[in-house]
Amino acid sequence: MQKNLKNSIFHIDERGYYGEYGGAFIPEILHENIEELQKVYRSIIEGKEFIDQYNRFLHDYVGRPSPLYFAQRLSHKYNCRIYMKREDLNHTGSHKINNALGQIILARRIGKTRIVAETGAGQHGLASATVCSLMNMNCVIYMGKTDIDRQKLNVRKMELLGAKVVPVTSGNMTLKDATNEAIRDWSSNPDDTYYVIGSVVGPHPYPDLVSRLQSVISKEIKLQLIKKEGRNYPDFLIACIGGGSNAAGTIYEYIDDNRVKIILAEAAGKGIYSGKSAATIHLGKIGVLHGYKTLVMQTVDGQIEEAYSISAGLDYPGIGPMHACMAKLGRNEVLAINDEEALSAAMELTRLEGIIPALESAHALGVLQKKQFKVDDVIVICLSGRGDKDMEVYIKSIQ
Repeated sequence: MQKNLKNSIFHIDERGYYGEYGGAFIPEILHENIEELQKVYRSIIEGKEFIDQYNRFLHDYVGRPSPLYFAQRLSHKYNCRIYMKREDLNHTGSHKINNALGQIILARRIGKTRIVAETGAGQHGLASATVCSLMNMNCVIYMGKTDIDRQKLNVRKMELLGAKVVPVTSGNMTLKDATNEAIRDWSSNPDDTYYVIGSVVGPHPYPDLVSRLQSVISKEIKLQLIKKEGRNYPDFLIACIGGGSNAAGTIYEYIDDNRVKIILAEAAGKGIYSGKSAATIHLGKIGVLHGYKTLVMQTVDGQIEEAYSISAGLDYPGIGPMHACMAKLGRNEVLAINDEEALSAAMELTRLEGIIPALESAHALGVLQKKQFKVDDVIVICLSGRGDKDMEVYIKSIQ
């Protein structure tokens, strides 16, 4: 029999909070858009017409279900049973399309004709550009110049798909700054524009909306484990975490199941306390960022600190409110994986299993080198993206 935790505080409440984290802190001009979305998103995404269209595209266009792959050589090395949830095999190469597809269908249903999005590693931007091309919608992607320089391939793909990629040169020129500019655009064009947020961040209802769309990952894990292990739950779930969308999707169906231990890997960069880190749960304090209350890397006087990681998708100074709540209450264990550990884990998977992971996913793989598992433990790791976009970094690391 499934043992449940005492309550579901880890799920959003009627006010849009996970415990003390979440909410909607937005400029007046966006109140009508946010309030409309809060009122209709559940009824739309839970309606038969949406579900049928969404599932059809997930199957026929995205290529779901993504495989649950038993990593035999990796399992042998770590003396346990390790499975990879292969989100890297989705169309566009990551989990991001699960969310972009659902939100853009939703945007069309509420009458929006123009899409804006932010992106760091480029995977959310690529997914958004792809779905906009599919559905003939105008698409503008905001991306920090630092990330444009290190993710040239994804930028070219977005442009090829017809999206306008806008370089952001403020701040550290990475994900935080791209998000700032996307919100400014949305505030200037509230009537026709829908902002597709790429992670479980932002004002309510975005954290819950993105979590629900990404929950397809854990729904599939449940069904796939029955066939492979004779039970529908693992002993451990492992995922990388920046904003936290692949992590939210991986754990969503297991949040209230205390048989399942959850380990999340955030980016320690050059070291947690080096000043070159994105270890938000380790370093963050309660604050408001991009329209929601969460843990934020900030100075003593409340100024947002610049996050750093070798992986463009993890250098964000905040964290999804659900993950902040879970960490505070001890539901998840959060490990900080530095650049060198992530690179080592990426090379290990590449050489042992013939799978080149995204740098973001490599942080999740880095957990294996830090934890001890029992021989009969079943581990599921979300391989959130493929490593094509990171080849320049990998090539430099082995020269």
